[in-house]
Amino acid sequence: MKHTYERRSQCPINFSLEMLGDAWSLLIIRDIIYYGKKTYGEFLESGEGIARNILADRLAQLQQKGLLTKRPHLADRRKDMYELTPGGLDIIPILLDMAEWGATHSDTTNAPREWLKAVRVHREEMIRLIRTTVQNGGSIFTGPNSVVNKISLKGWM
Repeated sequence: MKHTYERRSQCPINFSLEMLGDAWSLLIIRDIIYYGKKTYGEFLESGEGIARNILADRLAQLQQKGLLTKRPHLADRRKDMYELTPGGLDIIPILLDMAEWGATHSDTTNAPREWLKAVRVHREEMIRLIRTTVQNGGSIFTGPNSVVNKISLKGWM
């Protein structure tokens, strides 16, 4: 679904920045893709320490921009679950590139080197595998159907 709003310029980088908003928005998307987080409470538990009001605002913005959808939690109707839309899933390659860039330029990153190598060597297949896994409710690093478990079976890690 395309969302319309007043853009500052027609530059594609500007558009991307306007859609993603800020670091908090990317970290929410990271938490869904990498760690399988789906609820407000799970996002609050992230190590960066996002404030409740900022989290609520970013979740609403990501929905408004068509990157997230919200639906009632299957087991607890008092909670909502957030999932990436097709447009949100298209951010996967960007996050993979950002992780590699950050790991390359930081001595203190905790990114597993074997993971980064697997992404580099099998990039297109990894993007497809991550996308399918996240669409089916999984994530890269957590859960029995995680991408890491799947690629370990393939011998990529």
